[in-house]
Amino acid sequence: TSAELSRLLDSPKGTDLKDLRDKAILELLFSTGLRVSELCSLTSDIDLRSDELSIRGKGGKVRVVFLSDNAKRTLKTYLSARKDMSDALFVQTPSDSPLSGGEGSLRPAKGEAREGLTRRSIERIVKQRATKAGISKKVTPHTMRHLFATDLLGNGADIRSVQALLGHSSIVTTQIYTHVTDKHLREIHKKFHNKK
Repeated sequence: TSAELSRLLDSPKGTDLKDLRDKAILELLFSTGLRVSELCSLTSDIDLRSDELSIRGKGGKVRVVFLSDNAKRTLKTYLSARKDMSDALFVQTPSDSPLSGGEGSLRPAKGEAREGLTRRSIERIVKQRATKAGISKKVTPHTMRHLFATDLLGNGADIRSVQALLGHSSIVTTQIYTHVTDKHLREIHKKFHNKK
């Protein structure tokens, strides 16, 4: 629901690097509809002066995705808090590992870069943030992609545009998201049809 989405996006409330990173991840996933593999491939030299990014998606196809103001703001805040030299946009933080005892094993050696987050790490972050937001449903990075698509369609975007934004080669793949607009159309039909 939109209330659950708001709670999820607001769940990282702190100002430590982990909360800033997690908020940026959630905002970027919802703003762009990126696949988790595409998110993991982003580098820290992202140009935040622009509202768009070129992404190499499935099959090596390049598409453009767009950044919301919230996504840009959270990314800027996160990047300004980073002190490492990693090329990856999203990196591990000392507080990611409960076994590290704080800084522990995740502290890079001098001159070394922090490790970029893996697909599995991103999945774990999204799941933990959903739980923290009080959402009992299964929430994954793909759920965020689904929310992106249904938000666009629910607000009147045409299916061909959503197909392009998601990087789907076939419209059939995009049509799975139309159940939201189908429900809306059913309600309109019921409310306005044959009312004499």
